[in-house]
Amino acid sequence: MINTTTTPLDPRESGYRLDTTGTVASAVSWGAIIAGAAAAAALSLILLILGVGLGLSSVSPWAYEGISAASFGISTIIWLTVTQLLSSGLGGYLAGRLRTKWTDARIDEIYFRDTAHGFLSWAIAALATATLLASVIGSIVGGGIQAGASMASGMANSATMAASGMSSSDSSTQSQNNAVAYFVDSLFRKENRPEPAPSTDMTMPAPQLGDITSRDIEEVTRIFMNLSRTEPLPQDDVQYVGQIIAKRTGLTQQEAEKRVTEVYARAQARLNEMETTAKETADEARKASAYAALWIFVSLLIGAFVASLAATLGGRQRDA
Repeated sequence: MINTTTTPLDPRESGYRLDTTGTVASAVSWGAIIAGAAAAAALSLILLILGVGLGLSSVSPWAYEGISAASFGISTIIWLTVTQLLSSGLGGYLAGRLRTKWTDARIDEIYFRDTAHGFLSWAIAALATATLLASVIGSIVGGGIQAGASMASGMANSATMAASGMSSSDSSTQSQNNAVAYFVDSLFRKENRPEPAPSTDMTMPAPQLGDITSRDIEEVTRIFMNLSRTEPLPQDDVQYVGQIIAKRTGLTQQEAEKRVTEVYARAQARLNEMETTAKETADEARKASAYAALWIFVSLLIGAFVASLAATLGGRQRDA
């Protein structure tokens, strides 16, 4: 006959513990963990808001006022580290101090459980804080990519506006926002020379000096928009643009071609400078985002260690 009686398991062998009343319960005190995590998340949020306020009060858009960018970055790293130390330490200490006293566990087991309680409280607090500040963390991590992309797209849009916007007669307004338009306008600047006598042919009046037509501007703009960053303007284009400039400004053909060559070289230098600036800005933003992510990682590791250590301290004081 099969014996169907079962032998009760020893609580120490079943993974459960006996509390002070002798009741079998889990070795994880979730109430203490959640309490510690709530305190850590609240303190972390308060300190972060305080850090934002202090940071905004210390910077200034005016030159030679406020702290420098390097000092601001170092102070931000220090403040994040201090925030993790204080909040994680408080959460871990409460998680270890508030848990129920274990009467059946060995010393090494108690040490492990206290450490685990501190780590769990830190983990829950970190997740809660990240959920509340998801937009802020996302902007820090993606700031470099977004800044670089916006700078690159801004430079591309500037070139596109130069190609399409110059068909309008209001070139002076558009030239303020477009480098290429400025250089095209500079080609048509008249020299301080006396204008020729007006034509006596009333059937087909020729354009006077300074009577710049939209077709002239469109043609010159299209030629300049084929700008090469390294090669000079082809000689046939130089001659053709020089003819237009000579008719509208009173310059000789040789002087007009010289002006076209010089202005084209200045436009090349300007666009190369804009491209270099965009690349440098994107690279600086990338480095800043990388440093911020690395230091956030380091501060979180410090917080996990401090929370675990503080939990063991709170547990020892609880059992004392």
